[in-house]
Amino acid sequence: MLFACWSVKGGSGTTVVAASLALLFARSSPDGVLLLDAAGDVPAALGVPDEERLGLADWLQSESPDAAGLARLEVDAAPGVRVVPWHGGPAPGAPPGDVDALLTVLAAERRPVVADCGSVGGPLAYTLAGVASLSLLVMRPCYLALRRALAAPVRPSGVVLVTEPGRSLGREDIEDALGVPVRAEVPWHDGIARAVDAGLLAGRLPRMLVRSLEVAA
Repeated sequence: MLFACWSVKGGSGTTVVAASLALLFARSSPDGVLLLDAAGDVPAALGVPDEERLGLADWLQSESPDAAGLARLEVDAAPGVRVVPWHGGPAPGAPPGDVDALLTVLAAERRPVVADCGSVGGPLAYTLAGVASLSLLVMRPCYLALRRALAAPVRPSGVVLVTEPGRSLGREDIEDALGVPVRAEVPWHDGIARAVDAGLLAGRLPRMLVRSLEVAA
């Protein structure tokens, strides 16, 4: 099962949602969870030391990318959660390399796979978002974000709406415009931001984040 989290604008909270979903899945998955960092920010969000090492970008560009090679890139991020960081190679959004090889490896993966696709704009993010078992568009109730979502070449399975006070758009507006359900509403809260800034997301997942994402998870 592949769960892709993506957005159409930067700063929407995609990495936090993807990392939190992986942590929630790990609570009930006996095999653990694989978290793919296709945007470059997952280790920092989970408080994983940013070491100089090969990552997903390098694997995609290698001559013979295979499952064993991808497994060697995994890093422990939390109990039951293993992360494949992005690290070197082209920046996220650049021509990614052998995406077909990645899809082949993921199709044989026994663990649930959560992919942080970040703000889409490249073939890797669009491909993962397009083939995922559950494709979650993370967005704020912003008119500009909604316009970009309508113009995107892929349609999500559902939306994770990061709600903000004072916005004129609501859940029903997003659902009517995109034709897909809002599967979770995550309130913007300084407690969540502080947990991420302090690198504590993996060890102390904010309760309101858990409550908001449990339905989507």
